[in-house]
Amino acid sequence: MAVIKRLPRYYRYLCELKENGVSRTSSMELSKKMRVTASQIRQDLNNFGCFGQQGYGYGVDMLINEIKKILGLDRDYNIIIIGAGRLGTALAAYPNFYRRGFNFVALFDIDTEIIGDNVKGVPIIDMNELENFVTNNPVDIAALCLPHENAQEVFERVSALGIKGVWNFSHMDLQTAGEMKVENVHLTDSLMTLSYLLNV
Repeated sequence: MAVIKRLPRYYRYLCELKENGVSRTSSMELSKKMRVTASQIRQDLNNFGCFGQQGYGYGVDMLINEIKKILGLDRDYNIIIIGAGRLGTALAAYPNFYRRGFNFVALFDIDTEIIGDNVKGVPIIDMNELENFVTNNPVDIAALCLPHENAQEVFERVSALGIKGVWNFSHMDLQTAGEMKVENVHLTDSLMTLSYLLNV
């Protein structure tokens, strides 16, 4: 998992190289940009196959495509957001997600004042319509952007609908068994890590 968590960074830097017209790179060049040793990069990539050639390096397009396959980015994902507050609406409006194949298809909320509105074309739907919507539309991931006291109940509803992935921003670590996968995101943890770094 440590390697998997580094792959999105590799992907991001490789896409930047491609946008700048670079067609070939090396582990040494990547290490300078990423502040990871060249040896670590080679070890990480060798976990998934032999992508480079000694003396030649890596073809940028080829490596991008291979990492896309490893990360499952060679397909699109439909995502619903539960909780249309500031965070939920910010996610729905962020264009980079769509460019990477993560398509927000609906937001759900209980606030009658915003139900019927939309965020960049993504409709805000009554939470009571969740089951009906998921039954009639393909959904791969549910993003939970709601208070932690409601997270477990909503998580169980989502799980019962057969959604396989949960992106959890609820400030509560959700545990799961079976096929469902959960990525718990704690923004304050990242900020507290920065606080530590400022004080060492």
